[in-house]
Amino acid sequence: MANWKGKSVVITGASSGIGEATAERFVKEGANVVLAARREDKLAEIQDRLRQYSGDIKIKTTDVTSQQEMEDLIQFAIDEFNQVDVLFNNAGLMPLSFMKNKKVDEWDQMVDVNIKGVLYGIAAVLPHMLERNEGHILTTSSIAGHEVMPSGAVYCGTKFAARVIMEGLSKEIAKSNVRTTTISPGVVETELLDTISDEDVKSMLKDGFFEGITSLDSADIGEAVYYAVNQPQNVDVSEIIVKPTNQG
Repeated sequence: MANWKGKSVVITGASSGIGEATAERFVKEGANVVLAARREDKLAEIQDRLRQYSGDIKIKTTDVTSQQEMEDLIQFAIDEFNQVDVLFNNAGLMPLSFMKNKKVDEWDQMVDVNIKGVLYGIAAVLPHMLERNEGHILTTSSIAGHEVMPSGAVYCGTKFAARVIMEGLSKEIAKSNVRTTTISPGVVETELLDTISDEDVKSMLKDGFFEGITSLDSADIGEAVYYAVNQPQNVDVSEIIVKPTNQG
């Protein structure tokens, strides 16, 4: 197992769910972790909770839709910990809606967070990793990036885009020691469903759209991230799909 003492991990969308769980997984192993999200109060709560472990925890309020704030985040991590070994582009939104209901503002938000946020993260950290000729960039896509569901046209489109961006990045940097991984979760117990405002979608979900599926815990995805980055340097796990056993 890799020794994470002295190594640093930057996680966006770290104020809850998958980001929080992944941060805990790494800090338990002694890694230095930068938690990034918009909700500073939540980041501070998580920082306090994780102080019991050996890794150091820093927080940085960050809006991933701002290229400058993403550049500032990576520079902050370098200033604090000298380097960035892992960037986990995890921030995401899922306000599902039927296209006939014209939730255009929500479409824009998903494009900004789920696609531009990934691009800005890559842009900020890639020169640093290529200069060091090591590092690992991970991005949260979704099983929705593999198959389209009703009300998910835009969300699925953004998650498919995230997969393609990561695949293209992998091909471009294949001759370096910088690795890439796309994490595609199935149904996970997170706050994502809380962002839905479309009443038609809420009714669909109440009628049992996900009935019979036992949701994964966020920690299950954190384990997948930890698995990917702990492979030998010559092994690049390009994508992991993690879903409940009873999700078709």
